[in-house]
Amino acid sequence: MGPFLDLMKNALFSPTSSSAVFPPKASPSPNSSGLVPFGSPKFYVFCGMGGSICCGFTHLIITPLDIVKCRMQVDPIKYTGVVQGFRVAVAEDGIRGLARAWAPTTIGYSAQGFGKFGYYEVFKNVYGSMLSEENAYTYRSWIYLAAASSAEFFADFFLAPFEAVKVRMQTSSTAPKTMRECMPMIYKKEGMYGFFKGLPPLWTRQIPYTTVKFVCFERIMELMYKHVVPKPRAECTKTEQLLVTFSAGYLAGILCAVASHPPDVLVSQLNQDPNATLTSAAKRLGWKGMWAGLGARIIMIGTITAMQWFIYDGWKVLMGIPRPPPAEMPESIRRKLEEEDRKRQ
Repeated sequence: MGPFLDLMKNALFSPTSSSAVFPPKASPSPNSSGLVPFGSPKFYVFCGMGGSICCGFTHLIITPLDIVKCRMQVDPIKYTGVVQGFRVAVAEDGIRGLARAWAPTTIGYSAQGFGKFGYYEVFKNVYGSMLSEENAYTYRSWIYLAAASSAEFFADFFLAPFEAVKVRMQTSSTAPKTMRECMPMIYKKEGMYGFFKGLPPLWTRQIPYTTVKFVCFERIMELMYKHVVPKPRAECTKTEQLLVTFSAGYLAGILCAVASHPPDVLVSQLNQDPNATLTSAAKRLGWKGMWAGLGARIIMIGTITAMQWFIYDGWKVLMGIPRPPPAEMPESIRRKLEEEDRKRQ
């Protein structure tokens, strides 16, 4: 265990990593004025804070769309579409009803965002530092995937209780309309199990969503700077870089919505019906039912993901947090490829 703990310590708190996922030239000196040292505890805390802000804020502002989406999933006969769903929701609950469950939404996703983004930076550094520079570049997508999966696994423990309260408030006509009343009600009827029974399907929704979100974002950023943006990232202004971040985030968000939609429907069903199990909910829905509300979710998740990456990247700029450029091919690999080309010629 000793060598492994030493490796973890070096990976977590070394301000300069040799991994191609974190180019050394992007890592400022710990003594750099106005910057947070890369790989320091402060770096990870600030990244977590940025994740908390971007996730909490974006989920708060799309609460009305989330309400309609959840109701389309649990009652597709009554809520047949996004526009029609808004009309029904407003007719039954008024305009104020579209803000129902804003408190558990904001608190839950703020806590989850801290874990999602903060732990992602931790695990990406740890896993990348375990490999050589060449292997870290070659297998970078696997590093992103492993880091995102690990981060989301822990972050969902923060989210699950508030997600249970949120969905119950939004979809059940008998549930209390405030979080301070709904949480005790769930605990009285179901105990702690009521807050965490949706955790397994939450993992099946959130882990694919987060892996697609981070892996696709990282790779789309690479492709955009390589093939779309007409100049190197270092020559782009901060505003131009943030626009690229927003565009890559939206494209990644569309893929996220599709990849994680069936589990999202199951989570809504389980939290809406206290007697439902994962198996019974899946049988009742069927394959077609698991895709209910996909259109609303694509709009919601695409917008959320783009805004989250934009806010997160903007937070890093504002706070002087290191922002390594997209992974670049190590010179050693470049020389090998050039040598192979010369031999073929």
